[in-house]
This record gives sequence, structure tokens and C-alpha cells, in this order.
Amino acid sequence: MDNLQETNTTFYEDMRNIIINARNNAIKGVEFERVMMYWHLGERIFVEEQQEEKRAEYGEYLILNLSKILEAEFGSGFSSRQLQRARKFYRLYPIVTTVRPELNWYQYRLLSAIDDVYKREYYELEARNHAWTGRELERQINSQLYERLLISNDKEALLAVARKERIPETPTEVIKDPMYLEFLGLKREAEYYEKNLESALITHLQEFLLELGNGFMFVARQKRILLEDDEFFVDLVLYNRLLRCFVIIEIKTHKLKHEDLGQLQMYVNYYDRFEKLPDESPTVGILLCTAKNDLLVKITLPEENTNILTSKYELYLPSERALLEEIKEVISLAANKENE
Repeated sequence: MDNLQETNTTFYEDMRNIIINARNNAIKGVEFERVMMYWHLGERIFVEEQQEEKRAEYGEYLILNLSKILEAEFGSGFSSRQLQRARKFYRLYPIVTTVRPELNWYQYRLLSAIDDVYKREYYELEARNHAWTGRELERQINSQLYERLLISNDKEALLAVARKERIPETPTEVIKDPMYLEFLGLKREAEYYEKNLESALITHLQEFLLELGNGFMFVARQKRILLEDDEFFVDLVLYNRLLRCFVIIEIKTHKLKHEDLGQLQMYVNYYDRFEKLPDESPTVGILLCTAKNDLLVKITLPEENTNILTSKYELYLPSERALLEEIKEVISLAANKENE
């Protein structure tokens, strides 16, 4: 096979022009121009491949040789791996108007690595809706946000919220279980007190609200409640603008106990009776603990309870395999309960 550069000068000129035009238009928006540059590169590679579709090895040969020439002139951003990503990016987003200026190339690289079309759409929508950075999007993907929310939601409802076709109606639609707090930097083998964990959450409030779910806003820390002569202090008070309700969070560094639920129920009752406005939804209580006992929760709380939730937290992100196994186990237990 003759040298590809000698036999297809027009093709290389097309590729060079795409890169040069993108660089010249950088003033209009550096990141989006970069995204569009890779989209056009992917399109041009795909079109060239189709002309030789009967030769299965042609695509890889094309990219390998192309990358050597482009890297020599434009640098490492045009390696064979990057060109393969560009080709896949174009194949996933073949209609140019579906490429959104809110997302950068790093985010599209992350999205292009997701094969499940519904999962990819969910992360794309949420990244746009909440202006996630590339790092935030990567963390949400790595922590299996989509799979964790599917535990208590069906796929259609989850996507409808992301598409802004409906507003979440129940706490389980926005609150995740388990929660991963690896961003706190606390070592799992170290001893710490609830106030240390609470302080760490306040220090990393932005990351904590992102992990909690959509629509959360900070209200108060160690909120003082005075009942006659008795003082109580609520660890964290948040507000969720989607559910339109206060959210009380109690933090425990031990396994769930029935008295913890009683304490949280009292705080929720207080906010419902003295803080909640008539047109707001009932207060939600979340108990963060190191381990749960679902039967204890079921027996302690009223059968019709929907507003007191418990969520196990972890101070580190498990491996993807371990996380998926845990999610599968929770889904299986939920299915068994429905069949009982």
C-alpha cells in the first residue's frame, strides 16, 4: 500500500484546514471550537472510511498514519487515540446541532465512553442543567450516580426529571443511598467525632450538596431548637427547591439506633409545625449513618412514613465492580420485597 500522504493530498488538506480554521475561530469560544474541531475531524475520518468500507483494516491504518502527520505539525492533541475518540464522538452525535456549547471536549470524551444511550443522555442533561465541571461529571460517573438513582426510580421517570419534563415528587427521587463522601479526605481507619464529620461537610459544602442530589440549598448548621427549658441542636438544615421543603440532616458515626430515628422524627415534627409555610411540602429528615438496619427502620417508623430516610455513607469510593455489586444487591432485595 502506497504512502497515504502521497496518494491522498486532498484528504490531508481537508484535515489541516479543519484544524487551522478551528484555531482561527478560537476567539469566539475556545472550548466549543475545540469540541467542533474534533466533531469535524471525526466526520471527515468517518466519510473517508466509508469510501473504503470493504477493507476492514483501512480505518485503523488511516488513523495511525494520519496521527503521525498531524502530531508532527500540531502536537499531541491529535494522537491516534484522540482521533479514534473524535470518530466515536461524531458517530454518537452525527447531527451537529445536538452538540451543545455548554459542554467541553473533556466532558464529551467522558460521555462518549458510555455505551448505554439512556445513561449517556442522563449525564449529558445533568451536566448541562447544573453546569458541572469536567471533574464533577467524572466523579458522578465514577460514583455510579445513574445506577444509584435507578434503585428507587424507573428509567423513564429519571430521564423525565433530567429533561425537565417533570419535577421530582418524592424525596427518594433526588436523595441517594448510599452516599459517598470521599471528598472529605477522612481516613476510614481513623477515629473521629460527629462534629469533625460535620465540620468537614461544611468545609466541602459544594461537593456535599452535589452528592446529596438536585435542588439543595444550605440553611443552617447546629440550628438551636428550644422546647421550654430544653435545648436541641440540629446538625444541618437544608432546603430543596424542587421538593419545596426543609431537609433535616442528622449525622451519626455509628450504626443506626432506634433512638436516632426518634431524635430525627422530633426535629422533623418541629419544622413541620413551626417553620414550614402552609404551601410548602412536609419536612424531610435524612439520617446519615455508617450502617443501616432496614427492619429496625421499618418497625420504628409508621408504616405510611415517606419523609424519614436513612442513608449509609462511605468515606471512600469503592471499586466499580464492588459498587455495581452493591447496587445489584439492593435492587434484588427491593424486588424480593415487592414479590412478598
